[in-house]
Amino acid sequence: MDIPPISGTAPAREVLLMTKAKELEATFLSEMLGHSGLGELDGAFGGGQGEAQFASFLRQEQARLIVQGGGLGLAELIFKAMTEAENGTA
Repeated sequence: MDIPPISGTAPAREVLLMTKAKELEATFLSEMLGHSGLGELDGAFGGGQGEAQFASFLRQEQARLIVQGGGLGLAELIFKAMTEAENGTA
């Protein structure tokens, strides 16, 4: 989604930027959870191809919940960088 530039930092703009920053943090966390092997089951308890096909959806939701619960603080840093860049203070 392309975000049109708006001069100043309107409250609606801040909400939009924070939403996008949280989405980016959740995507990052999802990738990290995937590389950590979280939720992979082997042997008789593994889900085979079906599990492999849908595991990314589970990881994405887990990452979204982590961010909703406070996350790692990446969203705040991303938000700050985006607002500074937009306002020309970066």
